[in-house]
Amino acid sequence: MNSISQSGISTNPNKPIIYWLLTGCFIIYVMIVVGCLTRLTHSGLSITEWSFMGSIPPVNDQMWQERFAKYQLSPEFQKVNFSMTLEEFKPIFLWEYVHRMIGRIMMYVFAIGFIYFLIKKKIKKEMWYSFLLLFLMGAMQAVIGWWMVYSGLQKQPAVSHYRLATHLLSAFTLFAFTFWFALQLIYPK
Repeated sequence: MNSISQSGISTNPNKPIIYWLLTGCFIIYVMIVVGCLTRLTHSGLSITEWSFMGSIPPVNDQMWQERFAKYQLSPEFQKVNFSMTLEEFKPIFLWEYVHRMIGRIMMYVFAIGFIYFLIKKKIKKEMWYSFLLLFLMGAMQAVIGWWMVYSGLQKQPAVSHYRLATHLLSAFTLFAFTFWFALQLIYPK
């Protein structure tokens, strides 16, 4: 391992970008794990609305009541969880909230890092295609996530298994591409 890091990263002129991409890989990994836990706890449909920039979690009883009232209008509550109490709602809401906030953090890490490296002129011409593809894949992952959740907020109180599988496969692909991009910079030949 030491010889890999010595020859691959320590003297590499792209060292900051490599660490940034590997940090992105770690965040994607955490996002996948939390997403799986969100699915296993049946928490994915607990947030019925979400603004592009995110939202503040409920911090008092009134805010919790408002979120729970919105959830009570959803097909999942009306057809499956109709006897759920506010106390039972809180953990499922928090799993989904954490999942979405990790997505938000990931967006900020990639966007701020990219802008920083752009200003510092660290991005070489041959990296542009990979960066463009990386950002398109990240944006597509977010759209697929919305598309998946949307399927469960309609008449059926469950997300489409096909959309769920698409979302997970897209996350794996995003992770793999980000890791591959980092490896290309570590081992250009």
